[in-house]
Amino acid sequence: MHSWALVFPFLLRLLAAAVLCAPAAQAAPLDESPLQQQVRRFAATATPEQKAARVEVDVGTLDPRLRLAPCDEVQPYLPPNARMWGRTRIGVRCLRGPTRWNVFLPVTVKVFARRWVATRALPVGSTLVEGDLAQAEVDLAEEAAAALMRPEQAVGRTLARPMDAGRSVRTTHLQPRQWFAAGDTVQVVAQGSGFSISGEGQALTPGNEGQPARIRTESGRILTAEPVGERRVEVKL
Repeated sequence: MHSWALVFPFLLRLLAAAVLCAPAAQAAPLDESPLQQQVRRFAATATPEQKAARVEVDVGTLDPRLRLAPCDEVQPYLPPNARMWGRTRIGVRCLRGPTRWNVFLPVTVKVFARRWVATRALPVGSTLVEGDLAQAEVDLAEEAAAALMRPEQAVGRTLARPMDAGRSVRTTHLQPRQWFAAGDTVQVVAQGSGFSISGEGQALTPGNEGQPARIRTESGRILTAEPVGERRVEVKL
């Protein structure tokens, strides 16, 4: 008994340390309904995977005036054109029960990962330098535009809109680059299934990032291509 009395407090300390060091998981609120819990599980598994990301799911409630008939089999699903990202909704339908029903629950999916943020408030027109950027955990799903993963994607670029300190740098914050001007000779790369061919052409319109450009090929054919780099366009076949 004497030895056990000495060991027991030590075991308690070990147990407490194990609990403190265990990875945190999002716990469902105690007042969530079984329907909300099922939607939460569905949302967590259906969220697009992001490397080293932490996912949080907030499930809304149904209209309290709504009375659903009992159901033996309920199926959550993602409605057409909906995305498991940010503010969205999940459908829930009764597959087996006296009355078939179909409802939608509002859901907010937050996906946290380390990305690059502004270290200070920056006005529109600022040219970004390395000191303007730092890594921090951000909600990737907070905005539709992609958050930049590497600082070189932003350094030297000009801001298209102002940024607050701590705000993640997104593609929409940056002014589009002009890869070539109308009249320039450009390299045209045509890519198909398992092959690619290249040649030269003349740009008929400016090659702005994110906007299609019209190109006249060496054979005289006019095509629409995607500007992807300095005097370079790609065409998908």
